[in-house]
Parts: sequence; structure tokens; C-alpha cells
Amino acid sequence: MEIKVVHQILEWNEDVSRQVADVLSENKVCMINVMGSPGAGKTSLITTVIRQLSHKYRIGVIEGDIAGQIDAEKMQDMGIPVVQLNTDGACHIEAMSIQNILESFDLANLDVIIVENIGNLVCPAEFNIGEDFRVAILSVPEGDDKVEKYPLMFSETDILVVNKFDMLPYFDFDIQRVFANAIEVNPDVEIFTLSNKTGDGAEAFVEALSARIDEKIK
Repeated sequence: MEIKVVHQILEWNEDVSRQVADVLSENKVCMINVMGSPGAGKTSLITTVIRQLSHKYRIGVIEGDIAGQIDAEKMQDMGIPVVQLNTDGACHIEAMSIQNILESFDLANLDVIIVENIGNLVCPAEFNIGEDFRVAILSVPEGDDKVEKYPLMFSETDILVVNKFDMLPYFDFDIQRVFANAIEVNPDVEIFTLSNKTGDGAEAFVEALSARIDEKIK
């Protein structure tokens, strides 16, 4: 039995996401959708990107949470323009929210907008928000079976970051299993291992991110 309301919502979201993408393209702003579980290290990864690339790009952040503004305050303390989006229970961000939020930014004075999506491995992957590309984060403590359990998240991402790699010796985590599963569902994915805590691996990831940004804004 077809559930038409779901079809209609998704169709409407895709229409708005194209409008968002058009606005960003006209202003030469690259938008990155960062997704992952709660505690995977999304905020830490974003702050790493800001520290290493704010000299090159003018960066803004949309901080998605079900409630609160803890992470947004961290971005603000770094001198970054940030808008807090509280979904009040919704498990993902939709394109309409992004469209409304863009009015809060001076797009003429931005090169990059980083969106920290709501923390889970299911809903965010289903909704295009007008982003130029996606970064999915999987942390070592979460386990090496997540690509198999949540294939859509990893099949729809452009970059996969395996984070908290410094904790590998303390967990039964098969990195080769993750690599194989990720490539199986997404042969074109770029994969990076890094530790936000130690900084190991961050340089390679940031360089790849920068190359993708340059393709979009230059």
C-alpha cells in the first residue's frame, strides 16, 4: 500500500533543496552536510576544519540539534558566524529550514557553510538539503558493523571519516571490514582515518576537503 504523504514530503523537499542549491551556486558558496551519530565527533571535526581553513575561506556554520545551543556557542567563540537550528524532536534537517536560515547569513561574504546535521545514522541521509557534498563520520567506539547496518548513510556520502582512530587498540574494531563495506556500497567514496584528539590524519582530510571546496567556488 502506497503511503502518499511520504512521497509528497520527499518530493517537496527535493524541490526546495534545488532552490537552496541554486542560491548557493549564484553566491559561490559551498555547503557541506556533516552527518554521524551523537558523540561521533561532528563538532570536533568542524572545529578542526575551521582552525585549518579559516585563513583560506570565509566559513559559516549551521548547527543542528534537537535542543540547546552548546555546540553553536563553541563556533561563536571561534569568531564564526553561526545559526542554531533546533528541530524540537525531529531526527533530521530539511531543505526548507536551510532555505529560511540562509537569510540570516551574508552570503556575499561567505565561501563555505558547514551544516552539522542531527546526530543519527538514519534520517539525515534521506534528505537532500541543497548541499554540495556530504561528510559522514563513524567513530571507532561505535563498532565496525555500522556500514552494514546503515548502508544508506554511507552509500550517499562523498567522504567517510573514521574518527577516534587513536582508540583503535582498545576496541575490537576491524578497519578493513569498514573499508570493504564502504567501498561495496559506494565505490567512489573517499575514506580518511583521523583522531580529532591527537590531530593524526587531519591534514590529509582537510586537504581533500579544500580541493572539493575549490571545485565548487572557483
